[in-house]
Amino acid sequence: MIDLPESELRERLATALSVQRWVDEVAAAAPFDDVDALVGAATAAGSPLSEAEVDEAMAHHPRIGEAPTGEGAAQEFSRREQEASAQTDDPQLAKALAEGNATYEDRFGRVFLIRAAGRSRAEIVDELERRLKLDDDTEKQVVGEQLVEIAALRLRQMFAAATAETGRTSETASPRETAA
Repeated sequence: MIDLPESELRERLATALSVQRWVDEVAAAAPFDDVDALVGAATAAGSPLSEAEVDEAMAHHPRIGEAPTGEGAAQEFSRREQEASAQTDDPQLAKALAEGNATYEDRFGRVFLIRAAGRSRAEIVDELERRLKLDDDTEKQVVGEQLVEIAALRLRQMFAAATAETGRTSETASPRETAA
C-alpha cells in the first residue's frame, strides 16, 4: 500500500514529472494499492500532456548527453538515467549526439528529450535522427510520451526499489534514498 502524507506524495510526484496538473491528478487518486496502481494512475494522468505542460516539464530537463546541474532528487535521477548513454568510447557517437542535439534545438526550439534509461548512446542517436524527420505536432506528442515514460520509471524506482533493497515499505523510504 502506498499511502503517504499528501505533501510527501506531491513532492515525490513533482520529482518524477514537474507538471502541476499531473501532480494534482495523481495525488487525488491516492492511496494506491501498489506501485503498479500508482504508475497506472500516473500514466493515465499524463496521457496526453498539453503543449504547455510539456514546456513546464522540459524546463527541468538537461540536454541528453550532458551532465545535469543542480541538486535534488530530479537531477540525481537525470544523472543516472543518462549514464548508459554516456558510456562509450566512440567519439563519433558523442559528436553525432552533440550535432543532433544542436540540429534538434534549431528545428524544434527545445532540447531533445528521450527516456535514456536502458538505451545505448547508439540507440539514442538513431532515435534522435528518426525524430528529426517528424512534423512538429507528432514530435510534441512523442516528447509528452517520453516525459510520461520517464515519470513512470522514476516512480517505480522511488517506490519499488526501496522496498526491494531495504526490505522497508515504500511508504517509509525517502526519494534521496532511492535516488542514490
